[in-house]
Amino acid sequence: MEYTSLNNTIIIRQPDSFRLSETLECGQCFRFEKIAEEEYVIIAFGRAVTAKEEDGNIIINGLDKDEFELKWKHYFDLERDYALLKAGLCENDEIMREAVKFAPGIRILNQDFFECLISFIISQNNRIPMIKKVISNISEKYGEPIGEINGVTYYSFPSPETLKNADNESLMALKTGFRAKYIIDAVQKITSGEIQKEKLDKMTLEEARNTLMTIKGVGPKVADCVLLFSLERSEVFPKDVWIKRVMEYFYFNGEDTKKEEIQKKADALYGNMQGFAQQYLFNYARTLKIGTK
Repeated sequence: MEYTSLNNTIIIRQPDSFRLSETLECGQCFRFEKIAEEEYVIIAFGRAVTAKEEDGNIIINGLDKDEFELKWKHYFDLERDYALLKAGLCENDEIMREAVKFAPGIRILNQDFFECLISFIISQNNRIPMIKKVISNISEKYGEPIGEINGVTYYSFPSPETLKNADNESLMALKTGFRAKYIIDAVQKITSGEIQKEKLDKMTLEEARNTLMTIKGVGPKVADCVLLFSLERSEVFPKDVWIKRVMEYFYFNGEDTKKEEIQKKADALYGNMQGFAQQYLFNYARTLKIGTK
């Protein structure tokens, strides 16, 4: 990955396997706004930046070299060889070849742990526009203003210590619905030290999943999304309705299949890279509505 830095602008030169739309809009993150074709505002790590694709390059405005090196290069997973990864996933799987071919520019974003956790708690039984709206509401009320782009003021996502001051009524007013009590429990467990990212990093996959599931409202799917998108546990295979549909449609003759059997199939096909496989399959199934007829 080659890039240049000049006047708070980062230019990533002809990156392999990286398209903004495919990466941002595949369901793994929620803090972005599309402002033009292949051009977005992205909010992460207390910064609001614009990013666009131009002549095969990715141009990010609002970051200096130090910030890019410290957090954003890893955020976009730019040090991973996706060509090699995709070749391995597709080697013996025609279905995966089609899913990857459909959106070859997907990359897994390495997100802030706390923000990712709260975002996927909010995501339960919710549509993406509403998820984004609720996260924006929380940020505007409890976060800090971090910049204005095209006349819109953007806010940082609040820290656990700041959200500790939020009560159920206040969060309900921000359209969190029944999820307010889950957010409060997550904040309490993190601020008390009961759940710590540093400890999760050292746990086995099962230990980390079970620890996350001690938070009220966090089940296997939300826990696995947090593990994949913020804790770099690429061996997880989050299973929602779209993954169930696409796996049943292609691998189980369209028959209703238990999630345990779907997991065994993912283990066999994709090994410790099944988190990446899941994202290609999820995007493929959701976009084309596979398995809905």
